[in-house]
Amino acid sequence: MSERFSKETLVLGLGNTLLADDGVGVHVVRRLTADAATPPWVRAVDGGTAGFRLTSILGDAGDVLIIDATDFSAAPGAIRLLDEGVLAEHVARAKKTSAHEAGLADLLGLMRMEEFSFRHLAVLAIQPRIIDWGERLSDEVAKAVAPACAMVTMTVMEWRGAA
Repeated sequence: MSERFSKETLVLGLGNTLLADDGVGVHVVRRLTADAATPPWVRAVDGGTAGFRLTSILGDAGDVLIIDATDFSAAPGAIRLLDEGVLAEHVARAKKTSAHEAGLADLLGLMRMEEFSFRHLAVLAIQPRIIDWGERLSDEVAKAVAPACAMVTMTVMEWRGAA
């Protein structure tokens, strides 16, 4: 196993906390950071709307799980894990409904062009209800934060077991 793949797992929360449900990735990362059950080898980072500036953080990771509000035409608060096989297709056809969604597609495209390689790469997508000015998550999306944290922990534990 190369040194790159022995590095800690990066959990990256994306979103704008001033646009209601768009900030759900940041809320999940904040909760993970405060949770003693989060494995010590997980680095949870608030990526906000940083876009291309995240490449330096991503370049140092072996495994990457991105958490983001994503419209996949489901009920608000629904959670879906998009693995690398589904990710490129989903991002390519994603509606640009948030201030940073195009940034995620562009960031993933740049990662491919720069030949970033990860042992595991996935997006934990959470269906938003409200993408508009507001600092609070909608009730449906707020209720999805705890299950999303559990799914993050389960996913990274599976990845570590697959190492």
